[in-house]
Amino acid sequence: MKIPNQETLQAWDDQHVWHPFTPHSVFREEEPLMVVSGEGNYLIDIEGRRLLDGVSSIWCNTFGHRNARIDAAIKEQMERISHATMLGNSTVPATILGKRLADLAPGDLTRVFYSDNGSTACEIALKMAYQYMHQRPDPKPEKKKFLALSNAYNGDTLGAVSVGGIDLFHERFRTLLFDVLRGPSPYAYRCDSCQGLSACGGGCLSEMERLMRAHAHELVGVIIEPGMQGAGGIITYPEGFLKGVRALCDELDILLICDEVAVGIGRSGYMFASEREGVVPDFICVAKMLTGGYIPVAATLTSEKVFEAFLGRPELGRTFFHGHTFTGNPLGCAAALAVLDIFEEENVLERLREVTIPKFEERLKALAHPNIGSVRSYGLGAGIELVADASTRRSFASSERRGMKVCRRARDLGVFLRPLSDVIVLMPPLSITNDEIDLLFDAVEKSIQNEFQG
Repeated sequence: MKIPNQETLQAWDDQHVWHPFTPHSVFREEEPLMVVSGEGNYLIDIEGRRLLDGVSSIWCNTFGHRNARIDAAIKEQMERISHATMLGNSTVPATILGKRLADLAPGDLTRVFYSDNGSTACEIALKMAYQYMHQRPDPKPEKKKFLALSNAYNGDTLGAVSVGGIDLFHERFRTLLFDVLRGPSPYAYRCDSCQGLSACGGGCLSEMERLMRAHAHELVGVIIEPGMQGAGGIITYPEGFLKGVRALCDELDILLICDEVAVGIGRSGYMFASEREGVVPDFICVAKMLTGGYIPVAATLTSEKVFEAFLGRPELGRTFFHGHTFTGNPLGCAAALAVLDIFEEENVLERLREVTIPKFEERLKALAHPNIGSVRSYGLGAGIELVADASTRRSFASSERRGMKVCRRARDLGVFLRPLSDVIVLMPPLSITNDEIDLLFDAVEKSIQNEFQG
């Protein structure tokens, strides 16, 4: 493919391409990066500049760009077949991947349903949970609602948006959505009762218990991002929060859905974030890092107990009628298998827990600036919340776009970042080196200083 020059590409992009989560009225003011290639943990733009991919291309690029093992696995699979339907059929990579995911998953999560992204993985879990309540040996048709958290983000399909709780993203579509119960987000920094403390004082779990007990008769399940809320602003949970919710689900006959799209497949320092928390949910949803950021494949894992409720002759109508054209795509499954091979053969999780995450947290704790209000981390992921006044926790006006400006400054220092409003997000590839962690944090520190100097 012949690549046009930068001016031509920018013009075509401006004329024809509608970018996600992007205010186009200011798009050109912020000079979008025109990526041509990648190498290791770096993006390379059309001018040949190398930028450390500090957000793993939106949290999905597990082991860097053009990883030789993942490239080879996809090429090898292409020589066999690139796609075949899984509607009533199967493929070798999808079958092997299902077995390996079931072996790795915590507890009794032995069944794998494939889709193509995190939104659909969560949508599937919601629909499965709802149908299970109607078809289990002791049906509970009165259970029709879900409990989700404020500040939750579980995807962009309408079911996933229904359980989402970020007004900026979701409120406009409210009349299209099904009703859910809304629990509190354990956002200690923005919680009046916690008064900006670094950890929740326990009130959020108490409120979850109140809601779950009051509505147990009608609740199908609770959906939660374990460990932290990602798109809500890298909001980390207090110790024991997820375990407390799991215990209540067990007691009250409520299903637990863990959305691990952002934190699963190693980001937490464990293969599954639920595993780090010592929790076995009824459903785990994974996507993003599953295929190394190469090809869209997602998986919804659940138990044999749930699966058995869908068994029966066709005329009984117990089938789960849901699917995607590219479900279990062989190329994507081959990439995922290569990713799991790398984890296993290169002792990735041990290195993360013993070397990479401690180094990351050391640099994070050293951050200091009058306009940094809160610093939060979970595994190899962090959020740095910028504020106009740290003493009062007063935010900047959204029109100032301080987070985006800091990230734009970081680009001039060789690091690509993308914020969540005024939260600077750091979600590097798991393959990041200690020297690259220093590059990342040096750029963040300098960019914040330059943005607020004078």
